[in-house]
Amino acid sequence: MKQKYSVEELWRMLMEEGKTTMGRRRLAHFYALLPSSTRCRICKVPFTGLTGQFMHFLGKNPSRINPHLCSACDAFARANPGGVEIRLSMLFADIRDSTSLAECLNPAEFVKLIDRFFTTSTDILSQTDAIIDKLAGDQVSGYYVPGLVGPNYARVAVRAAQALRRATGYGDPDGPWIPVGIGVHTGEAFIGAVGTRGGITDITALGDAVNIAARLGANARPGEILVSQETYSETGLDLGELEQRELALKGRSKSVLVYVL
Repeated sequence: MKQKYSVEELWRMLMEEGKTTMGRRRLAHFYALLPSSTRCRICKVPFTGLTGQFMHFLGKNPSRINPHLCSACDAFARANPGGVEIRLSMLFADIRDSTSLAECLNPAEFVKLIDRFFTTSTDILSQTDAIIDKLAGDQVSGYYVPGLVGPNYARVAVRAAQALRRATGYGDPDGPWIPVGIGVHTGEAFIGAVGTRGGITDITALGDAVNIAARLGANARPGEILVSQETYSETGLDLGELEQRELALKGRSKSVLVYVL
């Protein structure tokens, strides 16, 4: 008997459990038997080798929202507009003083610098299983959900922020090659496909927790990672003695306690 799922159930299975419908799970068991060094984390579609080439011919390629997922899973999500409210961790990275940078560089040099930042950040986000949301202007953001990352999603988000800080040159003898501030927050938010069926649909997260994460990224000074108290308490990491700040964030009546890495 064919199983019926509501849109919310479909999204909850995907974002909290890393699963899809029973029929797609059966297909995943078959795909898992095909040889490949890399494959979709959910439906097991192979990406490499002869089987990967055949899947490419069928239109099943790495997804644009996460290279560790396939375009079929991406399309499946977009075919079901809606989403679910879950607890997740969010990372926002902002280039500091991008206007001044643009003034100091010619257009070609500035574009090259921004491209390098986006390439570096998206590589780290994808390697840590984030859902990559925005590459806009001077900002990049990624979402860490338990269905893709596992129960330690907050810890993974902080580790990704630290990796991004190192990758942009903080800690190098010559200093950073681009000024970046990063914010990480954990909380309840809506995540899903926002748009219209058959129209333009974005897979994104919405809500107060997302706004807090974005504000942390915007308030972080060059070389800083601002980690919210909620994220810090969930990581289980021993980060040593850290500076604490009470931030008054734009648009919020209550201040937010953050730890500075």
